[in-house]
Amino acid sequence: MSDNDKLCPLKHLANTFGGKWKLPIICILSCDNYSAKRYSVLKRRLGNITNLMLAQSLRELESSGLVHREQYNEIPPRVEYSLTERGKSALTFINYAAEWAIKDLRENSNQIFCSKCIITD
Repeated sequence: MSDNDKLCPLKHLANTFGGKWKLPIICILSCDNYSAKRYSVLKRRLGNITNLMLAQSLRELESSGLVHREQYNEIPPRVEYSLTERGKSALTFINYAAEWAIKDLRENSNQIFCSKCIITD
């Protein structure tokens, strides 16, 4: 088996969490004791994300088993998103990455950064 045929953990990590919006979505879903969030809440908290990008990111997170989508057959229809157990298990890794980023920003940047996305278990 050649090296090209072997699975690369870093490529898997990049495929699972890569992109501009996936980690912020996971961060928002981890807030408030992991309470389910509606699409409109996610969109409002993320700020300048497009509907297409939010829908695509949520679909990818759902297909990777990190996010659960619950659709309620009501009028009007209601859809909520929450972290799965697999998604919650990634929070330890995300916390370590956030701690590194905070340290790096403090040491190498004069800009103010968001501190509300620090995930706590």
